[in-house]
Amino acid sequence: MAVEFGQAEREFLARHCTNLDRRVFALRDLPQVVCGALFSRYSRSPEGLRRVLVDEFWRQPDLGLRGGEVDRERAEDFYRRVLVGYGDDSVAELASAHLAVEDVSNLAAKELERSRIGISPLEKSTRYVRFDIPGPDGRPRYYRGPELAHPAYEPAMDGLFATYATLFPEVLERVRREHPREEDESERAWRSATRARALDLLRGLLPAATLTNLGLHGNGRAFERLLVRLAASQLPECRILASEMHAELLQVIPAFVQRAFDERHGRPTAEYLARGQQRAAALVPQAASTTVEPRGVRLVSFDRDAERRVAAAALYPHSDLPLAELEAREVDVGAVLEALMGERRNRRQPVPRALEHATYTFELTANFGAYRDLQRHRMLTQERQLLGCELGYDLPADLVGYGMADRFLAALEEAAAAQRAIARDLGPVLAQYAVPFAFRVRWYVRLNLRELYHLCELRTGPQGHPDYRWLAQEMFRQVREVHPRLCSQARFVDLGPGAELERRSSERRLDQRLARAYNCYGSSM
Repeated sequence: MAVEFGQAEREFLARHCTNLDRRVFALRDLPQVVCGALFSRYSRSPEGLRRVLVDEFWRQPDLGLRGGEVDRERAEDFYRRVLVGYGDDSVAELASAHLAVEDVSNLAAKELERSRIGISPLEKSTRYVRFDIPGPDGRPRYYRGPELAHPAYEPAMDGLFATYATLFPEVLERVRREHPREEDESERAWRSATRARALDLLRGLLPAATLTNLGLHGNGRAFERLLVRLAASQLPECRILASEMHAELLQVIPAFVQRAFDERHGRPTAEYLARGQQRAAALVPQAASTTVEPRGVRLVSFDRDAERRVAAAALYPHSDLPLAELEAREVDVGAVLEALMGERRNRRQPVPRALEHATYTFELTANFGAYRDLQRHRMLTQERQLLGCELGYDLPADLVGYGMADRFLAALEEAAAAQRAIARDLGPVLAQYAVPFAFRVRWYVRLNLRELYHLCELRTGPQGHPDYRWLAQEMFRQVREVHPRLCSQARFVDLGPGAELERRSSERRLDQRLARAYNCYGSSM
């Protein structure tokens, strides 16, 4: 790409572009607000990005780019002017931020993680981290907002954490006795795998109020929408978080989130969402009292013409026929799927988009811990009902075998009594905080076949938690019953029994990776 620049321009571009003469290059050492404005202007210019950067940004005295330092306040003002002239909402996707959100309840964390695209969350794991470590005040780490001032709340929560802390060393010792270290297993791998099993067995004691930490990376548009949604939440904790997050984001990507609480866009949208939730809740038919319900997976609906639709969609890019005519033709569905996926060697090799033409709706009933695991699959549609204790709980069989079930159940029952009292006095929304992970919740999942392949191949692995592993297996079994040919290529779904010690094989593989890394880099470390 022969673009002529003067010497001073080339020196400037060398600081901010990874190369000056190739068609692919990256920007560096520019504030995100400048990058966002640059790309928004670039989309309306016949010139290349380097020329736009020089002519319309480097030559702008307001930005101070000539001297190498950027006046961020002027840059923000300049960005807003460019946005008005050339941009739309999508321009806010051109800047991103890393945000840490600490000491929030698991209930609020699920709201922070609901964004489908634009935000990538990471959360502290219940499988690898003990949650009975006291806070700075010496008390268990759970949410204590003023809205939860109820005499039954803190005693029940303290009881759950005390039971967790008391049982953990006993459970860990028993797990290690039941699963002694094997000859070809390192001490590190064995200790990690057995510790994970002990924490898995006890996570049902953790209440939804348990404090956790999250890392969020997202673009400005996604953060703005998240802030608006949090501002509309029925939970005071989420509304407070919205304000706190907004204050921090204003320090790093201010122009991209400034509308989240303005009087023209953000606040009216939050009010609209909140009123809609209230009106919908008032229209719910009066139901009989809910009774205990076993865990389960129910395929509610599916497309009976899915095979025809998938085959037509797969052939469409290679055909000159209209889609409707392709769908009407007789096609060997099995041959089409074999052609597309017959050479697939592992689950990381993607399946074709044609599978998105088959859709399924499930209703799942499982403990809240399993819901937390499956909620991570954000590209599908999920909605849960309020957490409560009416559907019953799951008791790990190992705790029964170890003779430790009585203490586990006593803590659950105390929490359930507190949840019922709080629901009666403060309402069912706030009573969710008192619900331990072991209690079941009901939710629906709507997904296409491509998403089903991904979810079931990932979540049926033998190293997975038994609770979500069973759900993924059952979802796949039910789809395979109605669409066996469409499921024929999902060869990495594991329908076998789980591993005796789930993390054992994974920890051994980690040892191998560590050994390879040491062999490669050890001499230079």
